[in-house]
Amino acid sequence: MSRIVFLLSLMIFLSCSSLHAQLFGEKKGFTHADTVRGSIGPARSWWNVIRYDIRVRPDYEKRSITGQNEIRFMAIQSGQTMQIDLRQPMNLISATWRKVALPFKREGNAFYISFPKTLARGSIETLTLNFEGNPVIAARPPWDGGWIFTRDKLGRPWMSVACQGLGASVWYPCKDHQSDEPDSGASLRITVPDTLVAVGNGRLKEKKINGDGTATYTWEVVNPINNYDIVPYIGKYVTWHEEYPGLKGKLDCDYWVLDYNREAAMKQFKQADSMLHCFEYWMGPYPFYEDGYKLVEAPHLGMEHQSAVAYGNHFENGYLGRDLSGSGWGKKWDFIIVHESGHEWFGNNITSNDLADMWVHEGFTNYTETLYTTCQDGVEAGDDYVTGTRKNIRNDKPIIGHYGVNEEGSGDMYYKSGNMLHMIRQIMGDDSFRTLLHALNTTYYHKTVDSKEIEQFISRFAGRDLSSVFDQYLRTTQVPVLEYRVDAGPGTGVGTGSGAGAAKGAVSVRWTNCVKGFALPLKVSLQGAQAIWIMPTEDWQVIGGTGGSSFAVDRNFYVTVKKVD
Repeated sequence: MSRIVFLLSLMIFLSCSSLHAQLFGEKKGFTHADTVRGSIGPARSWWNVIRYDIRVRPDYEKRSITGQNEIRFMAIQSGQTMQIDLRQPMNLISATWRKVALPFKREGNAFYISFPKTLARGSIETLTLNFEGNPVIAARPPWDGGWIFTRDKLGRPWMSVACQGLGASVWYPCKDHQSDEPDSGASLRITVPDTLVAVGNGRLKEKKINGDGTATYTWEVVNPINNYDIVPYIGKYVTWHEEYPGLKGKLDCDYWVLDYNREAAMKQFKQADSMLHCFEYWMGPYPFYEDGYKLVEAPHLGMEHQSAVAYGNHFENGYLGRDLSGSGWGKKWDFIIVHESGHEWFGNNITSNDLADMWVHEGFTNYTETLYTTCQDGVEAGDDYVTGTRKNIRNDKPIIGHYGVNEEGSGDMYYKSGNMLHMIRQIMGDDSFRTLLHALNTTYYHKTVDSKEIEQFISRFAGRDLSSVFDQYLRTTQVPVLEYRVDAGPGTGVGTGSGAGAAKGAVSVRWTNCVKGFALPLKVSLQGAQAIWIMPTEDWQVIGGTGGSSFAVDRNFYVTVKKVD
């Protein structure tokens, strides 16, 4: 569930008959710190993260944490100076390599650590970082992120983290860039008062009672994981275990909720079975069988924390009881269970290298809501749902943001991207589209990608060039306009261009308000007859019809239709 970092002013003035859609607007407000945070600079490019082993001990009363991150890494090039990210006011206390204390200096939210010698390409090393401080407190999690120190309704401490977009460096030192996930996974060792329970990603490896009033819970994932997905949940949790018979065999499913919510959760979380069934059908096997699947009650609405999905939807259907589509179908299932679990395929399995390409996470995952509705209630219900979400599209700025500065694009990455994918599904057909989703999750299994790579893959798989469609919907704010006219017949002066001499009532169409060369196949009907496929261009062309033809575009296409004289 991504947040929008900030808005940029946009102005778009274009004519699709003469030039490409262009964005006119400055990159306002970007600083050197934004570049340090959002790009792969010299102090990041030479090394690759292999594994994180994180220890954390929160102090609820002081709103502080202390901890350690042991980073296993490989030098993919020779290098000597390393950038480690840790957001103020957190502090790096020490950096140790081969039992040698390393010097470091701070520059804003980044530390630069100097090794005593150049590390050779191919060498595998371990860097131990000790840290402490009062992390940024989330003002409105999960949208305005950070650490969460709150209390449950019985007044007991309840703690967690939500930091997508803001970044995992809000609480632990790491290489805070989506393009570099720890290839061999991560462990999270959480020390808490022994009256509380600590839950993390993956599988519980050990619970240790320390004898000093604290307990340490060690959790581990063996698969690559996004930095922002690594989170502790600390509270008065209870749990139960189920097994789902999935495509790859037995999938361990564990559910963790506050003790007084167990009964409500056991009823609501039954939807996880139907979710897993539908999503494995449409997108392929759950991507993290080795780490299991969990829903964990959280002190915020929800987040796609890998193998430990955060849940805070109050055990009711819809989005806090509301249907975001207005169609009625969105209140038949729990939005957080469906949407945040959908991210296990798109966002966690397939991750964008740059925050600017977050539509790869949110667009596909938004569309899993439609797939789930289709799976449960049929094609028409799914169509009702996705077309109903169009009312939430703002077209305020492009979906793809600016690269290299840790900036997301428009929140339209949800509903507009979802509607774009719905159109591609219409063009390909259900069977081919389903095969495409399986192929994406197989080809990019546990990988990071760029938008262009995904776009090109879809075009190749679909057997047609969809680049203009992606440019139109991802890189401009314009909704393409299909103009149509009903010709008056020969000799009237109305039937001009390719429609000249057309029979009375013949329908001609063309695209406007679009990128040059816009090529979107379209399903239309004439005079209520069986629907046909057409390929409009920016020039007028006759598509058929006679004698006062009526004309309609299939509702599953997100375009504007305009009749002209």
